[in-house]
Amino acid sequence: MELLNKSYQWIISSIMMAISITCFIPFVLLIMSSVTSEESIIQHGYSFFPDTFSLKAYEYLWNHGTDLGRAYGITVFVTVVGTAVSLAITSMLAYPISRSDMPLKNFWAFLVFFTLLFNGGFVPSYLIYTQIFHIKNTILSLIVPGLLMSGFNVLLMRTFFKTSIPSALIEAASIDGAGEIKIFHRIVMPLSLPILVTIGLFQTIAYWNDWFNGLTYMSNSRYFSIQMILNKMMTDIEFLTNSSNLAGNAAKEIAQVPSTSVRMAIAVIGVLPILIAYPFFQKYFIKGITIGSVK
Repeated sequence: MELLNKSYQWIISSIMMAISITCFIPFVLLIMSSVTSEESIIQHGYSFFPDTFSLKAYEYLWNHGTDLGRAYGITVFVTVVGTAVSLAITSMLAYPISRSDMPLKNFWAFLVFFTLLFNGGFVPSYLIYTQIFHIKNTILSLIVPGLLMSGFNVLLMRTFFKTSIPSALIEAASIDGAGEIKIFHRIVMPLSLPILVTIGLFQTIAYWNDWFNGLTYMSNSRYFSIQMILNKMMTDIEFLTNSSNLAGNAAKEIAQVPSTSVRMAIAVIGVLPILIAYPFFQKYFIKGITIGSVK
């Protein structure tokens, strides 16, 4: 019986390892393609072992992306601040509606759930943010619209509070004289690290990859995020590559642009920080996302 269990575990581990390798292979191909010469990609296609190693794609991004450093700083600031504020708002809304003694908790939970099904649309949202809150061309336009709070995250955190925070512990703290704010800050939050990291990872990825808010509410290049800069560079490359009516030095310059490998390098620059950060949060992410599965 023990031998059978070991064989079963070995088979399952082998299958999961194969799946993990399959998921990791595209990122390896992405990185290798970004350091492959344009001529090699055109002649031989994509390969894990490039015939000609080249850093021209990254040199092109370095030479033509003068605002990359500032854009990285803007993106890091927006991601950190947006994630922190989002976690604070989400937890402060999820905790009251998770309490059985909260008046009208079902009504407030329904309002949160309602936002998952319906929204006011793009035009009313744009008018509210630009005409009432006046956040256009400010750093708030990269933080507030659409990302600051998600109904799904609120309901996910509410489920964690209901299933993982013992009500007896809250009652005992209340009997000992602790107020609601102290219970939330000193008891609930320290016990909620798994779900906080899980929601935080969701928000971090959303803020880091966001380009739509910048495209919609931002026209001041000083506050462009890294995703907006990279997206603009990719659009410029595609426009120049598809322009057949250019001549002279412009045509020669376009011919030297490693358009394919630049696209790969742009993808690497955009995704690499998340790939580096994810292993540090994986333990809490797995624990938080499986809330309620084992009791």
